[in-house]
Amino acid sequence: MVLLLAVNMVTRAGFSLKQLKMWGIIRQKVAAGGGSPVARIRPVVSNLRNYSSAVKQMMVREALNSALDEEMSADPKVFLMGEEVGEYQGAYKISKGLLEKYGPERVLDTPITEAGFTGIGVGAAYYGLKPVVEFMTFNFSMQAIDHIINSAAKSNYMSSGQISVPIVFRGPNGAAAGVGAQHSHCYAAWYASVPGLKVLSPYSSEDARGLLKAAIRDPDPVVFLENELLYGESFPVSAEVLDSSFCLPIGKAKIEREGKDVTITAFSKIVGLSLKAAEILAKEGISAEVINLRSIRPLDRSTINASVRKTNRLVTVEEGFPQHGVGAEICASVIEESFSYLDAPVERIAGADVPMPYAANLERMAVPQVEDIVRAAKRACYRSVPMAAAA
Repeated sequence: MVLLLAVNMVTRAGFSLKQLKMWGIIRQKVAAGGGSPVARIRPVVSNLRNYSSAVKQMMVREALNSALDEEMSADPKVFLMGEEVGEYQGAYKISKGLLEKYGPERVLDTPITEAGFTGIGVGAAYYGLKPVVEFMTFNFSMQAIDHIINSAAKSNYMSSGQISVPIVFRGPNGAAAGVGAQHSHCYAAWYASVPGLKVLSPYSSEDARGLLKAAIRDPDPVVFLENELLYGESFPVSAEVLDSSFCLPIGKAKIEREGKDVTITAFSKIVGLSLKAAEILAKEGISAEVINLRSIRPLDRSTINASVRKTNRLVTVEEGFPQHGVGAEICASVIEESFSYLDAPVERIAGADVPMPYAANLERMAVPQVEDIVRAAKRACYRSVPMAAAA
């Protein structure tokens, strides 16, 4: 009877079925004997409540929104500007509620003039403010690339360190779905080739919160590459991640899944595909280590090389073009630093070397899929026929 009462209490409190599995612990506590059954249950119910609060689900757009909110609250120099960030609350609702909270002086709706408002943002950063410039898509940053590279990235060097440019350029990057070649380009390799810029690309809600906070606090210009298809994805976040002081280090990758047979590097939404590929490979006896790069520039070469020296194999995955891509840079780093550890040629998986098709069937063929990653990992582990032999 006491157990039924306790289960009813927990169910009404909003606990999930997964969390209710912990009631096996309660049965053990009650069966342990001694004292009132209710008294013995109370501490276990308390522990279950703590377990519930320790890990919550948060969408990526909520993580970005909360990071912006907390940084704007903590530092009056931080402001947001871009198309539809205010009244419309953002094309993807990243800035929801910020105009009402901080007013039009700190959440600025701009005309459709990327070159204009990006230049204004860089000028504001020269004078010590901390602008967050939103592009509705990074494809539109092409209109403003002169300000991003010549005005923002180079100014600290050209002024002998006298001018800092604390500005963040953020927005969705890469392929979405059915938006054509002019709205599907991945700019990770473009911006990562420029000295003076830092380039970040989050995958999970933890990444989004921690990296955006780090970007806003950084004294240098940061290109922050999000992904439209990830905005609505939910990820578990711990109490530590939800703390307002939480911040991730720039230039440090995360090992999402440990393995011993092959290293897979990825960033943004491709991390999710790589983790799915790793699950499939595990069923076939291949233990894949998946590295979420998080930071494209600076690149965490030490973590990548340490992993390759353990697994002796490398597969790089990205959705950008293959020539001069992020994967090419990773391969070069491994060849230079860990060549003698390789037991197989490195494998590169990238988007097709064509402008993004509009047709859905062709679009799918133009970006990496889970099966592509699985095949590459098998080739690296000599579990399949090499491409040259099959051609």
